[in-house]
Amino acid sequence: MHAGTNDAALGAAYGELGELLMAASYFDAAEACYLNAQTLAPADIRWPYYLGHLYKAKGPLAKSVAAFEKALQLRPNDVAILVWLGEASLAQGRSDAAQPLFDQALRLDPNSAAAHFGAGRAALAKREYPAAVTHLEKALALEPQATATHYQLAMAYRGLGELPRAETQLAQKGTIEPRPIDPLMRAFDELLESAEAYNVRGGRELESGNWSAAAEDFRKGLALKPDDPSLRHRLGTALYQLGDAAGAVEQFREAIRTSPEFAKAHFSLGVVMEAESRHREAIESFSNALKYDTGYSQARLQLARVLARSGQPLKGLAEYQQVLEHDPAMKEALFGYAMTLIRVQRYGAARDRLRDAVKSYPSDPVFSHGLARLLAAAPDARVRNGLQAKALVDELLKTERSIDVGATAAMALAELGEFEQAVAVQRDVIATAESGGLHGVVPHLIDNLKLYERRQPCRIPFTDDELP
Repeated sequence: MHAGTNDAALGAAYGELGELLMAASYFDAAEACYLNAQTLAPADIRWPYYLGHLYKAKGPLAKSVAAFEKALQLRPNDVAILVWLGEASLAQGRSDAAQPLFDQALRLDPNSAAAHFGAGRAALAKREYPAAVTHLEKALALEPQATATHYQLAMAYRGLGELPRAETQLAQKGTIEPRPIDPLMRAFDELLESAEAYNVRGGRELESGNWSAAAEDFRKGLALKPDDPSLRHRLGTALYQLGDAAGAVEQFREAIRTSPEFAKAHFSLGVVMEAESRHREAIESFSNALKYDTGYSQARLQLARVLARSGQPLKGLAEYQQVLEHDPAMKEALFGYAMTLIRVQRYGAARDRLRDAVKSYPSDPVFSHGLARLLAAAPDARVRNGLQAKALVDELLKTERSIDVGATAAMALAELGEFEQAVAVQRDVIATAESGGLHGVVPHLIDNLKLYERRQPCRIPFTDDELP
């Protein structure tokens, strides 16, 4: 520094160095710089604000709270600061301190998903379940891509005793939390014009569903680091979401060319190949993903599905079994295994698997519907049970009136010999499918209608296209 440099300028220099160090994850050195900057330039909101985030990342939380409180003194009506201070208070288990902060943020910006998310969690911590549901439902409506909200909403529904709704939310849970509109953090994110920084920013855009912005960030990162497989894979993902499958495949193949061991690129290429019914190439891609990452459960799950659908159901069963050995509670694997048992005509085993799944997940309709259809129309008379099928369908119809469930209801009625009613239900189902433009399913529905009109039950529980 030049002699005579004033405190504000020196503070800014320390603070800007701290930003660079924090962006590079040198937290201890960044902390020292921010503390110096804060001492030299106490009116500059950036330094206590960034200290709050630094302590949020490295601890202790008490220092994060103190830093955000100092920032809030400088800018009392800043929604982002209120939200982050509320989050830090919640992380300390101080819901009473967090609640008024989120309330103030919502008075300033009623459409802040992050503030509703925080207010809902504060209410949940205090067991104020109706208020928690109100805020969390609003947060989810404002930012549906914020998948972490589903888990919190599930806990609120559970607190109200609404277990089916809780199960539905749990099935959709993820890790993306809503974030406040935050110019200071955006400025921080843009500090390092590096491939890593573009990867981080693009990842955030990807999580938020801003596919074009994500693709732009990944392209900028690749311009600096062309052989980075993560950047190229993420660019391919963004392009696929934009509808550019050919461009996505090009990026995935290039990532594999430069980094053959990058399992995610093999997996994503397999997903595109399967979507285009290129089964052989999909099997190869998923197998390659597992070659480089044997614990990649999603790759094994997809491999099981494509094997089952492409005429190799026994191999598919073996892959499903491996998934379930690693994660016995994975619903997709449980259902896929049962449906593949149907493919190989092991109807009794499929029934038993579905019954077990219904007991484990009584609120998940996919298992009870699959079981109902199998009981209504299995070719094996030892498996069929029309009364049980109808009981399951009647329960499903209380919450779901879909074409699939309607068709299953007709199957159960026909199995019980109630053909006139089966015909009436099937005709309603066909009319609904036609009015909804679902012309692809109508021919099979008509085939079943003709059976019922001839007073014959259905003996095909699932068409090949209906099986996963």
